[in-house]
Amino acid sequence: MTSSIAIGRSVRVSVPATTANLGPGFDTLGMALTLGDELTATVVKGSAITVDVHGVGEGEVPTDETNLIARSMIHAFAAKGLPLPGVHLVAHNVIPHGRGLGSSGAAIVAGVMAAKGLLQGIVEFDASELLAIATEMEGHPDNIAPSLFGGLTIAWMTDQGPKHKKLSVHRGVSLVVAVPENASMSTQLARSLQPETVPHQDAIFNLSRSALLIAALIQSPELLFEATEDKLHQTYRASAMQDTDDLLQELRRKGFAAVVSGAGPSVLVLCSDPSQRLEVATIVEGHRGGTWASHMLTVDERGATVEELPALAD
Repeated sequence: MTSSIAIGRSVRVSVPATTANLGPGFDTLGMALTLGDELTATVVKGSAITVDVHGVGEGEVPTDETNLIARSMIHAFAAKGLPLPGVHLVAHNVIPHGRGLGSSGAAIVAGVMAAKGLLQGIVEFDASELLAIATEMEGHPDNIAPSLFGGLTIAWMTDQGPKHKKLSVHRGVSLVVAVPENASMSTQLARSLQPETVPHQDAIFNLSRSALLIAALIQSPELLFEATEDKLHQTYRASAMQDTDDLLQELRRKGFAAVVSGAGPSVLVLCSDPSQRLEVATIVEGHRGGTWASHMLTVDERGATVEELPALAD
């Protein structure tokens, strides 16, 4: 079976950054952010896959079929029993790599969405297929779900594959993401720092806080500080991200609902009042002599999008 995609067919994909865990919601909760990457995928003659990277990762990430976006496209085509044709990809990246903002998940989602767009009218991907294919690449759905669907998402695994529920965040909740300039963290390393088992009381603690966090995010923002307490992952990872932990503790001492974003080292602050964001930004930008940058963001409700572009001349 061949994909029969016309040479010159082109699509543009937009994919948001994400923040996962949100404190107690380890490997379960995620949120899409108004910061995102853009990808253009064009079918070309032959079978080669080439990638032009602009912005974050330029000169660092692979520019052939080993690029994560390309591998994701190959995986998505294979899920439909189709070979990927020759494709030229142009990636405009702004999501920082290795900072806990879902850059790898966004790359995977970009590839899956590009496959969906190029195969439009030939085969179709429904929402559950997109989530399953991307999760197979990423390994867990907590970043994938919000990147695909936007908003606040709860993601979980079943015998039938990953599932998700999208929720709308209360309009009183505003976000600040603090990103260090010269530090990064491998998700694999972060996971290796956690114990195989945790105390029973810690598990109960996080169950109560993650339930409370949903209520705080969708209904009662005044509960955000208490709802973002965690005993399952942040403490264990602190030794590898001392500067992150220092900023996190400083913000929480001052009453702000600060958590590690994903695997870190970025810090997410969930503000219950937009006016708090200026104070948070002042603290962040003064930390360690200005080696951190603060980004005032909102929740991206759209998620990943794909649109067909005019076909390029052969």
